[in-house]
Amino acid sequence: MIDILIHNALVLTLEPGAPPLMPGYVAVQGSRIAAVGQAGPDALPAARESLDARGGLVLPGLVNTHCHAPMTWFRGLADDLPLQRWLHDFIFPLERDWLNPDRAYWGALLAAAELIRGGVTTVADGYFYESEVRRAFHHAGLRAVAAQGVVDFPAPGVPNPRDNLKVAGEFVESGKDFEGRITSTVFCHSLYTCGAETLKAAKSLTRTRGLPLFLHLSETRQEVEDIRRQTGLSPVAYLDRLGILDELTVAVHAVWLTQEEQDLLALRGVKVSHCPESNLKLAAGAAPIPDLLARGVTVGLGSDGAASNNNLDLWGEMSLAARLHKVWRHDPTVMSAPQVLALATREGARVLGLEGRTGTLAPGKEADLIVLDLRQPHLTPLFDPYSHLVYAARARDVRDVMVGGRWLLQNGELTTLDWPEIAGQIRAGSRDLAAFCRGLRRP
Repeated sequence: MIDILIHNALVLTLEPGAPPLMPGYVAVQGSRIAAVGQAGPDALPAARESLDARGGLVLPGLVNTHCHAPMTWFRGLADDLPLQRWLHDFIFPLERDWLNPDRAYWGALLAAAELIRGGVTTVADGYFYESEVRRAFHHAGLRAVAAQGVVDFPAPGVPNPRDNLKVAGEFVESGKDFEGRITSTVFCHSLYTCGAETLKAAKSLTRTRGLPLFLHLSETRQEVEDIRRQTGLSPVAYLDRLGILDELTVAVHAVWLTQEEQDLLALRGVKVSHCPESNLKLAAGAAPIPDLLARGVTVGLGSDGAASNNNLDLWGEMSLAARLHKVWRHDPTVMSAPQVLALATREGARVLGLEGRTGTLAPGKEADLIVLDLRQPHLTPLFDPYSHLVYAARARDVRDVMVGGRWLLQNGELTTLDWPEIAGQIRAGSRDLAAFCRGLRRP
């Protein structure tokens, strides 16, 4: 007898070439998927717990490949600004003078609640006070890759920048207590905040442990021009000269890339996190995702932080990614719905090095899955489930969420988080935050 059976569902496994299953079921034993199949009510395996999906759509949980969880505190505080002014006049002062470990923890819990309700089961996060983010994700039950942020100037929790790699190394080592669902690694903010020695030391730290190194790369035209002026090389060529580029490097944004840089990323096996909403809101540009995919680069979708998006909704990222590149290329056939859905699931898992554990529904993989309620006006009628998921579905359609065989959301209610408590903490803290912001230079 299996532990949990989800049945009477339209099941999309996201395994390459696998057809939709209807009526489909997913059997869960412990933390893993025991079986996926198609069967009527009389042929289902016996189970201790049974969930009738009532014709809902079951698919792998979504994978968010780039997030800054505690920045939920800063949602809507400094909108409609250029990136450098947004960073230097607002975000950096807030992080330096207002953020603390307790606030990072509650901001990460708020992010976890939003992610879970939106069907995200795996998230890659890079920020300061990342041990608090990791603790929040562990409490929430999310699968995560948590990366301690590194910059070459005083940062939250690291007042002396000479200690940046020491703190990052201690964070990675302490991650052994969370192994299983959470991977602990390093996030170098960017080439304009991390010097060559910091980048090389961070890469050495992660490479020797087989961990991914995350960094913002070529997000804006100004960034690219500044790096070329300082080094005489493009950002990608500069990183290659430093020995940073390999299959354990995740480049976030990757907007301003020449064809030669795209070729080099493909040659080195670098992964890319595509954050279309943040890129558009900050006017960074449209990343050449169709070209990267054509070169065989592994690409996943990310939300970025709630301060520059302003949400952690991967359904919106899918919808925008599909539409953006069509109009940018004047070609309605690029970035098809099945391809975009793959970026939000199995390809996102590949970006994070978790493809053997999550991203598809297959026997032996972790039971990370979500159930959508299809009984909605905007999801009726249903002809193509892939089209529905990319062009019509919304985060509010997610009814149930499971990670590693554990329910995090049932019938739309959070089961691992106390939402009234989180909301109360955020409301109280936001009053102090508003008072602090009155001293900053306004837009």
